[in-house]
Amino acid sequence: MSTLLHSPNPKQNKTKKKNNFDILTCPCPHYYSPTPPPPPPPPPPPTTTHKAQTHPYPISTPQKPRPYSKKSPKNKPSNMTSFLCHRLLIKSLLLPSRSTIPRLFHAPNSFSPSLKLTRKSNRRKKSVRTMGSLSTVGNTLRALQYPPARRDDSVVDDYHGVPVPDPYRWLEDPEAEEVKEFVEKQAELTESVLKECEERARLTEEITALFDHPRYETPFRRGEKWFYVHNTGLQAQSVLYVQDDLEGPAEVLLDPNTFSEDGTIALNTYSISEDGKYIAYGISESGSDWVSIKVMSIEDKQVQPDTILWVKFSDICWTHDGKGFFYSRYPAPKEGGELDAGTETNININQSVYYHFLGTDQSEDILCWKDPENPKYGWGATVTDDGKYALLYAQTGCDPSNKLYYFDLSSLPSGLESFKGSNSLLPFTKFIDNFDAQYHYIANDDSLFTFLTNKDASKKKLVRVDFSQPDCWEEVVQEDEKNVLELAQAVNKDKVILCYMSDVKHVLQVRDLKTGAFLHDLPLDIGSISSISSRREDSEFFIGFTSFLTPGIIYKCSLESGTPEMKIFREISVPGFDRTGFEAKQVFFPSKDGTKIPMFIVSKSNLLLDNSHPTLLYGYGGFNISLTPYFSKTCIPLIKNLNFIYCIANIRGGGEYGEEWHKAGCFEKKQNVFDDFIAAGEYLVKEGYTSERKLCIEGGSNGGLLVAACVNQRPDLFGCVLAQVGVMDMLRFHKFTIGHAWTTEYGCAEDNEEDFRNIYKYSPLHNVRRPWEKSGDLSSQYPPIMLLTADHDDRVVPLHSLKLLATMQYTLCTSIENSPQTNPIIGRIEQKAGHGAGRPTKKLIEHAADRYSFMAKVLGASWTEFSSKL
Repeated sequence: MSTLLHSPNPKQNKTKKKNNFDILTCPCPHYYSPTPPPPPPPPPPPTTTHKAQTHPYPISTPQKPRPYSKKSPKNKPSNMTSFLCHRLLIKSLLLPSRSTIPRLFHAPNSFSPSLKLTRKSNRRKKSVRTMGSLSTVGNTLRALQYPPARRDDSVVDDYHGVPVPDPYRWLEDPEAEEVKEFVEKQAELTESVLKECEERARLTEEITALFDHPRYETPFRRGEKWFYVHNTGLQAQSVLYVQDDLEGPAEVLLDPNTFSEDGTIALNTYSISEDGKYIAYGISESGSDWVSIKVMSIEDKQVQPDTILWVKFSDICWTHDGKGFFYSRYPAPKEGGELDAGTETNININQSVYYHFLGTDQSEDILCWKDPENPKYGWGATVTDDGKYALLYAQTGCDPSNKLYYFDLSSLPSGLESFKGSNSLLPFTKFIDNFDAQYHYIANDDSLFTFLTNKDASKKKLVRVDFSQPDCWEEVVQEDEKNVLELAQAVNKDKVILCYMSDVKHVLQVRDLKTGAFLHDLPLDIGSISSISSRREDSEFFIGFTSFLTPGIIYKCSLESGTPEMKIFREISVPGFDRTGFEAKQVFFPSKDGTKIPMFIVSKSNLLLDNSHPTLLYGYGGFNISLTPYFSKTCIPLIKNLNFIYCIANIRGGGEYGEEWHKAGCFEKKQNVFDDFIAAGEYLVKEGYTSERKLCIEGGSNGGLLVAACVNQRPDLFGCVLAQVGVMDMLRFHKFTIGHAWTTEYGCAEDNEEDFRNIYKYSPLHNVRRPWEKSGDLSSQYPPIMLLTADHDDRVVPLHSLKLLATMQYTLCTSIENSPQTNPIIGRIEQKAGHGAGRPTKKLIEHAADRYSFMAKVLGASWTEFSSKL
């Protein structure tokens, strides 16, 4: 069963975009205990085409591209202006942060024997599986000579009585000359393979063309000025603009393209003072998570002498007097000497909160909070919309729970300056001093606060409490039975915008902030909310929207009349992309234990199910992260010119159906995640979309772990594997940078024997097996594999991919004379890049062209010119 999300009918699409926004309500998503999996969602409706209907509210027609020029009342972001949907490949794109819960930690952005199946159908070809991938359909690559890598068999760890060899431990030292030589030789080998991939140049050209169009983010207001982010198309980094009003000319405020010649220094985060006079902005180099904060005067665009170092996983939050801001930092990872920040592997602990006064040296900053007894806690501060309170959040790992302290800033007659030179921490009141749930600030009227919480609510709810009466909590909006409440944003003084996830699509509602009473649905097409820009005192706000076949729309919505009025403020147009030849649908399939799993399928329209199509299956499955519909400039050419089918499996471990869905993929239940993804591949073969030899799987970060574990368990099911920046050594991940934060998702093999037993079963590094030894069939082998990492990835450090690369090449290839493993196993190790954030446009294009041309080569996909007349 499937639900058609986008019809190929051009008239219908045009009408639908302007006049029909379907509101689908079904089960849904957001954050992460070993509880039984939720019951399967209700069976999906039959395949349907959404027909045009009349809008309940007026929607204007698209306007021609122009600078932000529509005049509207004040609209600045509150501390929660931008709710960022998760994007493909989990790039952890750290866009300007305005979140009320500071970014304390970031996720690693984290089989059964085969069956012979013969399926007869007048629509489908027969499909037969054997254990281990055969040589892939299009793999005409020469046999590879892998560079030797030293094995140190003396390195053996004892995990709860179990000896575990680690012969490539030496690859954990990025500064060692031996490691640098290994990386260099692997890079040379990979480049020699890529030179044989015929579609590399054409993919580069086509993806470049799809990038070459103007892109905008939702505008917001600070003081008397408007701000927005814009990229003309092929600029390495997007640029921040400022204008006096939406009808006036815009000026460049910050252009990160001037920071470096190659575009590898990026604008990581920024925050503008309440009066609009200053901007504090963080820059990161080569994709590293480390941030340096600078300050600029907005009026004259003069950079101030203020410089703040060793900031990571932090927001910047100004006090309303404009004298300074809160931020969080770690101790310097290395004292003395030079350090190429982002290449080190030191564990990140002892994060502390500081306050910086404008015009002063960092050494004079106030230490507001530290917790040496809990060095792995993450800490961050924010300021309420009225400027009265500073809120302090503590988080342990990536679990969706936090402590919450507060401090009344108005109680200080001379402000925070009274703490200058003092050794005392700020006297925060410990309002919630445990990790039983998550509390996310939405709004407050003096001491009466509204929070979004998962307390006794897997799918979240709105609650209210007065700080003066901490035991009296009131439910404002109850937990929905099926849909997950992802976002709440106060607007128009006494209203609140709620963003729900309904069967992995977003829907918006307007409710009364005080009573929670439902007022209106906001009409949107089926897709994802990428951002909401608003502030409580304004009646107007902006909504960013995208979907698989919609590059991007910014809506302006007004509540001034009481009835929502939505207009298309700006619609992104991509030259060369015509959605009428494509379709996107959602299907549900059973996993190994019978749980129904949703999956999106994007393809050319009128697809013939004959098992002939090359297919890319993407997944993540962790950290309560949901994969919602989005437009991918890098995947469109695969569908358009290489005849691919593109699929996203919304497997357990994500947030698609609430906390129970997430918990069903954690700790001892992590195998559910792999079973779900394997079932997705089996479904695509069984239903005739593709065959085992033409099915590629891809994932990044936790998704890199996913695809590496799945190919270990079912090498027969896949024709290619692209594993990006994956967590591959599951026994030692907690020892490097921020890896310790992921123990709330995976467990810790070193500290807990049960965790070790669970993790050891699927850890990619420790489960590479020769499939021909199990099956007795010498034609069985692993499919072609590309492992991707980067030298400045200090989220999931490169050693994970390097150790797995060496292990696979040795176990499957070089340790055996005339090995049956002839499919290539290579590593793409990028220079001056990190986990994904801040990668310049040119590198994004090269990254996509390299991995997808390799995929096309080994799957035998050939280039065709696209015609929408299918």
